[in-house]
Amino acid sequence: MFKLFRENVRIAIGSIRTQLLRTILTVLIIAIGITALVGILTLVSALENTISSDFASMGANTFNINQYETSTRRHGGEEREIINPIISYPEAVAFKNKYKFPLAETSVSFTATSTAEIKYEAAKTDPENTIVGVDEFFMVNSGLETSLGRNFTGFDIQNNTYNCIVGSDFQKGILKDINPIDKVISIRGAKFKVIGVLKEKGSTFGNSQDLRVLIPIQVARSLFTAPNINYTMSVMVAKKEMLDEAIDNANSTMRRVRKLSPVKDNNFAVVRSDDLINRILGITQYLGIAAWLIGIITILGSSIALMNIMIVSVTERTREIGVRKALGAKKSTIAFQFFIETLLIGQMGGLLGIVFGITIGYIIATAMDFVFVIPWAAIMSAFITSFAVAIVSGLYPAVKASKLDPIEALRYE
Repeated sequence: MFKLFRENVRIAIGSIRTQLLRTILTVLIIAIGITALVGILTLVSALENTISSDFASMGANTFNINQYETSTRRHGGEEREIINPIISYPEAVAFKNKYKFPLAETSVSFTATSTAEIKYEAAKTDPENTIVGVDEFFMVNSGLETSLGRNFTGFDIQNNTYNCIVGSDFQKGILKDINPIDKVISIRGAKFKVIGVLKEKGSTFGNSQDLRVLIPIQVARSLFTAPNINYTMSVMVAKKEMLDEAIDNANSTMRRVRKLSPVKDNNFAVVRSDDLINRILGITQYLGIAAWLIGIITILGSSIALMNIMIVSVTERTREIGVRKALGAKKSTIAFQFFIETLLIGQMGGLLGIVFGITIGYIIATAMDFVFVIPWAAIMSAFITSFAVAIVSGLYPAVKASKLDPIEALRYE
């Protein structure tokens, strides 16, 4: 059996060499379909890995209380949009004071601006920095760490010290080639002493996470007095097993803060960190579906092209088939010969498409600062798809070749 298989492979390779240009074109057609499939799946894998990495640092034992931007609810068969009120500072402080769940720490924070200009001596940045007002628990609850310096202490927050923690990009900009600790930077004319530098986080969806400056929350409130500032409460529980109970407790506490009656729905959001990841990753599934649709349409064309070349090959080699049958070749042997040839062409196209797809996915992922991972699922899908294409495309030509009458085949010119 192995000897017959090896002989058929040798004959298939010889036939491929004879029709080299046509084979190359067919392989390229198959490769294009596989490239579209693998390329998009590779990019989706890189996106998912980036999102997971960005949010995994928050841990599975944290949750946030913030404002639903909008939520849609059904009432009497009709849909209407409900807009939740912002979480004000008095509400945030009231929640923090009333929420006494054991082994839990609550952080209150808000984004003061995302267009701040930072100055150091004569140098200044572009107005694209985010200023965040935080307390001493913000960094721990958000999974942030310092590469230099320290975190805020309770003394810093309670005494409204003009200290700050800057993102890693500042070491590449206005604080380049110097030790940033204890240097004084200017934000809106106020002087802040740098006490820490955050570890590099990279970019998410093109937005740099390293252009942030953290300052004490009361200092931020005095410098940035925009109306309707929305605050966020972040809670970290010491043990993951206590998370559900902690969320229930936080939910009832926030309802008491907002004085909601038992018949009213929540007008705020309680979002677990792992739920946020799953929600975002759920969106990427649509990209995977799009990849399969594009791949299937292109691969359908590849199947037709491959079947066409094999039918032409059977017609051109009718006399050869007649000779082999006259020498005693069985129908199964003839069919297997052409089937092996189809599989070889299909797998060559699949292999080329995998290489092209991974390369294109890597280039795009790198350009968009996504964390690239080898997409084993995409590779397996491509191999299975190219194998299925070869089987479907090679079945009819192989059966047609095996059914040729040897006498009529020998007469063929």
